[in-house]
Amino acid sequence: MNAPASPSVAVASTAADWLEPLNAAQREAVTHGAGGAGVPGPLLVIAGAGTGKTNTLAHRVAHLILHGADPARILLLTFSRRAADEMGRRVRRILGHAAAEHPWLAQANLEWSGTFHAIGARLLRDYAARIGLDPAFTIHDREDSADLMNLARHEAGLSTRERRFPLKGTCLAIYSATVNTGAPLAGVLQSTFPWCAEWETELKALFRAYVAAKQAQQVLDYDDLLLYWAHMMDEPALAREVGDQFRHVLVDEYQDTNPLQARILLAMKPDGRGLAVVGDDAQAIYAFRGATVRNILDFPAHFDPPARRVTLECNYRSTQPILAAANAVIAQAAERYDKELWSARESAVRPQLVSVRDEADQAAFVVERVLARREEGIELRQQAVLFRAASHSARLEMELTRRNIPFVKFGGLKFLEAAHVKDVLALLRWTENLRDRVAGFRVLQLLPGIGPKSAARVLDNLAAAPAGCELLAEQPVPEAARAGWAEFAALVEELRRADAAWPAGFERACRWYEAHMPGLYDDATVRQGDIQQLARIAATYPGRQRFLTELTLDPPGATSGEAGMPLLDEDYLILSTMHSAKGQEWRSVTVLNAVDGCIPSDISTRSTLEIDEERRLLYVAMTRARDHLELVAPQRFYVSGQQGLGDRHVYAGRTRFISNRMLGHFEQMSWPEPPAELRGTPDSRQAALDLAAKMRGMWD
Repeated sequence: MNAPASPSVAVASTAADWLEPLNAAQREAVTHGAGGAGVPGPLLVIAGAGTGKTNTLAHRVAHLILHGADPARILLLTFSRRAADEMGRRVRRILGHAAAEHPWLAQANLEWSGTFHAIGARLLRDYAARIGLDPAFTIHDREDSADLMNLARHEAGLSTRERRFPLKGTCLAIYSATVNTGAPLAGVLQSTFPWCAEWETELKALFRAYVAAKQAQQVLDYDDLLLYWAHMMDEPALAREVGDQFRHVLVDEYQDTNPLQARILLAMKPDGRGLAVVGDDAQAIYAFRGATVRNILDFPAHFDPPARRVTLECNYRSTQPILAAANAVIAQAAERYDKELWSARESAVRPQLVSVRDEADQAAFVVERVLARREEGIELRQQAVLFRAASHSARLEMELTRRNIPFVKFGGLKFLEAAHVKDVLALLRWTENLRDRVAGFRVLQLLPGIGPKSAARVLDNLAAAPAGCELLAEQPVPEAARAGWAEFAALVEELRRADAAWPAGFERACRWYEAHMPGLYDDATVRQGDIQQLARIAATYPGRQRFLTELTLDPPGATSGEAGMPLLDEDYLILSTMHSAKGQEWRSVTVLNAVDGCIPSDISTRSTLEIDEERRLLYVAMTRARDHLELVAPQRFYVSGQQGLGDRHVYAGRTRFISNRMLGHFEQMSWPEPPAELRGTPDSRQAALDLAAKMRGMWD
């Protein structure tokens, strides 16, 4: 068998096959640097919605491997584990075409593929000894981080202020925004949290205490995975070492990166050689997470000569009328890369702009259309209803439930936010790291007879004990807890052993917890189903550390609606926030509340930057549709829940993102349609004239 020294032969014999499905622009992006000496220069691929971005990136990775790149030295960064897995499958499928002649290709595997945070966690464990970290550090999710922030807040005396001090969630949001944007705290407060500006000094002290608590407990929060990585890259020797470890770095969804992520990439590849990023400035919609569209807009200028730019404009998803309307919306953006999406899918059906009386009529209209399309052969799961905020679908959810239409909603409560699921994960995290105070505080109080004071005393003792000398079974606990304590301590000690079996150990932990559930929750039987589901998920991972890390960084994100268990039904409608819809597509898409105040949101109109992001959000929603697109605009909204209690309401105007000159791209209609006698027929006009005569005759 030939070694990987023969990739050029493989390319010569297979290139025609695996490049054939690509269009000219995709092929240009895939083959960038082919035939040149050394590592290719920086590449920016502007990939419009539905233009085959994932397929292009997968072919790019396969192209590199076929031309001799070592798969172990390729770093692929995505924004979800699922995206990384899908990319790996596509790369293997492409390479499989050449594996018959060159078997070594069948062994190619992307060892470094995942999200920024997952790759960061892996690198931090690899370099832990050199940067002062314990390799067994645990990772807090957002809720645990907020709890630790609250502990620091309480210990600093900030919870007893006479004047309103920010709550734990707000404090964590301020901290996270400051870390991810790299902006000064004062600037973050002024721009995003102006009512907290007076507390700048106290917040600095709080964040200092929060960082000290994390370091003492050997825990990292979500933001630390990037922050520590970025600080590693500030050390020239480490930056060169990590940069040299990866000959090629490819980044998906680059428009969603924040300044910290861009700083990491530019430190690893300061000259841009081997760096390729793919994204779409028109789909940059995550500023609330710290992402900035400037990363992709400014990318070419970071290098000399500037990065090569390739634009993908051929859309394989939507009909041409849908794209024409979406192009008109995004063309009004203040700053963007020029591109005009086009499709070979011609259609006589334009997107509809539907005017309804109020939210009740909006819900009735959506249900009528959803059921009509279902009868036409479009499954419910191929239809989606999108909205700016999760609360916007409340009236629709009530109507769907009343009409017995099952649905799944994305952008709501997460599976891992359920209290009983967090209990089990806290047990695993504490087993991994006994100095994790937040996890320990939660777990210890699961035992009957142990309250906050007893839990705090045990945790203090464990924190003061030298590593390996915690003596958990001998900790002082109340007499009421003594019987169960021995069993609990034995369980933790067993799970902590280096040779502890997985997932058998986790299953035992679940059994221990299930025995305690009846005393913790009234609906324990219902909740046990989630614990069993968690055990099934755990069995798909090779070990506890990997399970905890990946579940924290890439949790499930959907919830079922009140209509029941939709996955057990024959079909189900998709409800989703616009943010959660990104990356998805459906045959039919309905956008709710296409009015000013909702799109754009009335809290996101303080600057041109915010308004442009709201415009991009509508563009993303519109480009999810393949065949049918409806934008629904209620004419009036009831004020603060007054509907049913009175008639206080406000009138809404059509979203500013669809100006009068764009109306030609839409079919305008009202719902419900007026009766025939009011549609302007000759008979109705005569009736109007006769009535007018009577009105005048009253004064004869």
